[in-house]
Parts: sequence; structure tokens; C-alpha cells
Amino acid sequence: MSKDLGNYRKSYIKGELVEENLPSNPMDLFNSWFSNVDSKKIEIEPNAMSLSTVGPDKYPGTRIVLLKKITKDGFVFFSNYDSTKGISISNNNRVCLSFFWSSQEQQVIVKGNASKINDLESTEYFNSRPIGSKIGAVVSNQSQIIPSREYLEKKYEFIKSKKINIKKPKNWGGYLVAPISYEFWQGRDNRLHDRILYQKNNNLWDFKRLSP
Repeated sequence: MSKDLGNYRKSYIKGELVEENLPSNPMDLFNSWFSNVDSKKIEIEPNAMSLSTVGPDKYPGTRIVLLKKITKDGFVFFSNYDSTKGISISNNNRVCLSFFWSSQEQQVIVKGNASKINDLESTEYFNSRPIGSKIGAVVSNQSQIIPSREYLEKKYEFIKSKKINIKKPKNWGGYLVAPISYEFWQGRDNRLHDRILYQKNNNLWDFKRLSP
């Protein structure tokens, strides 16, 4: 089966990126964009982002994860450390994040280095999660082959029936992605999109415009 998608087109008219209005720190622009998207309550999960890693086999892998904290140092998400992405990061901590907010015709690409956050912070976040999510983290040996869905659900129900305090697994926690570059993309008419690339230079950020 084949399907021609050549006639799928959309004009982008929602905004623009003008150099004179850009902040010196790209995190300020990210926070501005994110706050705007979040306030409009149009995107189902504005904190959803693609996370790209390179595995031991040298192939890239991408999946959607949820951004859980924005700090002055970067972006925090949580995962099983023994998952495919966790193993990839342990071998090569250079990662790429991508946010796409279709309602605002905006995309942000962040390249950076991922590192584990401290265990106390991971525990505090784990303890704030709903009980079902806590149990899920305990019963799932993420990325491992399992015999069936029923096998997973039985493990879940077994833990749930014990009605015990669920503690954070040792192999579960957060990562901080410390950015080395940001690319901001704003859709424009006639495919003449705005692209602004921020890069660090001697611990300061500078930016340049890229051709669309």
C-alpha cells in the first residue's frame, strides 16, 4: 500500500523571530515560548518532547518523554536507568531534545549532555507520583522482553494487593540535560521560516540566523 502525501500543506502565519527582540539567554526565550503554549491549554501535553540518543550499536533512537522540570542548568526528565535510553546515555551522554507545538507553529531543538540528578531529588519526585505510576515503575523492567501483557498485569496486581509503601527503585531516577545549543524555529509563510541558533562561546551565548 502506498499513499501520496504531497498535497498535505499548511501556511504558517502565527509569529516571527526578530533579532532585536531576542534575549541574550536562550533559556529565557524557551521559558517565554513554553509559558505561552502552556497558558493557552491547547496542546494536550506541552511538556512532551522527543529525546534522541545513540545506542551502543551506533544507531540513533528517538522516543517521546515528558519534561518534568526546567532549571537554570537545563531540562529534567525521569526514566529507568536500565532502559534502552538509559543504557544509551551511559555509553554516550550527548543527546538531543525536540519540542514541537503545532498550535503555535513553533519548534525548539536542544542539544546537550545528559547526567543523572542526585538521588534525593529523584526520590522526592518519585514520592509525588500517583500510586499507580509508582507500582508501574517497580514492576516494569523497562525495555526487557516479557512473555505477555497478562504477565505484566499480574505483577502489577500482586504489588497493588500488598498495600505497602512503594519505594523508588534504585535503577530509576532523573536526568538533567545541560544544553550546548538551542535552535528556535518559527513557521512563516511561503516556507521562509525563521530559524535562530544559539551556541555557547566562552560560557556566553551568541545567536545567528539560519536559512530555512
